[in-house]
Amino acid sequence: METNIGGTVLYQDDDHQFIWLGADAQQKQGIVQTMQYLIIDKGRGILLDPGGVHLFPRVVAAISRYIPIDKIDTIFFSHQDPDVSSGIALWLGVTKAKMYISGLWTRFLPHFGIVDISRITSIESVGKSLSLASGSELVFVPSHYMHSPAAYSLFDKRAGILFSGDIGIAVFPDGQETLFVEDFAAHKPLIEAFHKRLICSNSVARRWVDNVRRLNPTMIAPQHGAIYQAAMVGQFLDWLAGLSCGIDELDSLYRM
Repeated sequence: METNIGGTVLYQDDDHQFIWLGADAQQKQGIVQTMQYLIIDKGRGILLDPGGVHLFPRVVAAISRYIPIDKIDTIFFSHQDPDVSSGIALWLGVTKAKMYISGLWTRFLPHFGIVDISRITSIESVGKSLSLASGSELVFVPSHYMHSPAAYSLFDKRAGILFSGDIGIAVFPDGQETLFVEDFAAHKPLIEAFHKRLICSNSVARRWVDNVRRLNPTMIAPQHGAIYQAAMVGQFLDWLAGLSCGIDELDSLYRM
């Protein structure tokens, strides 16, 4: 995988970019690798799941290679987990960005050190999408109970890329990370345990897959692991739609 030197532009046209911001050069043992993404539209920035406090310096440095920090207008949080949002107070301090998260979690954010919540907006109050200066949209995709009870994915219509948060994530052995999924059969053991345990049920998974298929993304970019592109998108969605998970697996989980 490409390290924190650089990053990768996943989509680019004259007005719009979708960027993977790189990864730690040396991943600390026992800490799950996280991936942050930046959308630049008409020179303004949208940051996706910026991460925890310990990642803040790296993410700031990565963003600065593409855009000044003060041009970040929007920060999207897919859900409440600390690896997603515990750095929020720092981002409020260095940007004037509006923060978007499900309304269920706005009351929890002060526990990450926030006093002024006036820049925190619930996704439910916004509507189905955010309009961009280029005329395109970022579509909020309900992802409830996958695994958080109040979560959203974010689809960039112009780039054709779905940022899926924790859906599709993989946990790689140390030093074996890749940026893109190249072989789904080989990748499946890295994603199966998480999805079987932490997605509520197959009916929830199928509902999400149905919505995503209507969007027809060219890539699915999760917060951990590797990015699905081309044929890997369909193979992942097929697998997820057929997965027995969560409460479907209660018999095996409670067996004594």
